Amino acid sequence: MAYKITDDCISCGACAGECPVGAISEGDGKYVIDADTCVDCGACAGACPVAAPVAE
Repeated sequence: MAYKITDDCISCGACAGECPVGAISEGDGKYVIDADTCVDCGACAGACPVAAPVAE
């Protein structure tokens, strides 16, 4: 299971810097997680100030 970023994302980029495999990139209006690359570590969720990354 991978993480996904909800619409609560404020596009701060804190999650992208914490991802050990580079699965997070800036999308249209919010950051997005590549489910095929995500290793389900949860680092993004811990770094996010608004709890936008959630486990699917």
